[in-house]
Amino acid sequence: MRNHSKTLKEIYRCLYKTFGPQKWWPADTPFEVIIGAILTQNTSWANAERAIKNLKQKKLLTVKAIRNVSVKRLAKLIKPAGYYNQKAKKLKNFIRFLSENYQGNIKTMFNQEAFNLRSKLLKVNGIGPETADSILLYAAGKPVFVIDAYTRRIFSRHSLIGENISYQGLQNYFMNNLKPEVRLFNEYHALIVRLGKQICKTKPNCDICPLKEIKK
Repeated sequence: MRNHSKTLKEIYRCLYKTFGPQKWWPADTPFEVIIGAILTQNTSWANAERAIKNLKQKKLLTVKAIRNVSVKRLAKLIKPAGYYNQKAKKLKNFIRFLSENYQGNIKTMFNQEAFNLRSKLLKVNGIGPETADSILLYAAGKPVFVIDAYTRRIFSRHSLIGENISYQGLQNYFMNNLKPEVRLFNEYHALIVRLGKQICKTKPNCDICPLKEIKK
């Protein structure tokens, strides 16, 4: 029987040795991480970053500013992130949630237990599991493992999970077999993304995959 904990640790060591520390999430404040997590939905980080830059230039990267700006103007500024009309509404939805429940205070929101806050975030229109978990891990510093398409692709190709495993099932796979450490979860997810973008693409380059020697 496979020792999943041992396998996951081996994969982590291999990826870390290959790529080194990724230093995620690239943002100046927890609030910027949250905005970035919403803006990066269905687009690249580079596009989301351009949208964030626009908000910074117009001094709109604050709770109060986003609450007061019109949806139309907000959409125009975040246009580089794609789906800008929908994302402008999503940002407004989150700000409304933050204001109504936590007086607009990020620290107050983060004082909650991780999965209690997660359940509340998932009720906000526009925030799904991946976005909620990115907020919890990268902004709140809570040990919640983020699952994305790269994770599913890489681990199913290595026959470690089934292709149709649920988000929750795949998240449990990591969280039940690794120590609940924020730094570990942060780095592990970032390394998975690096591998997925660089090597384990839709058409993978298996010859240079650092995981090709991992025992199945």
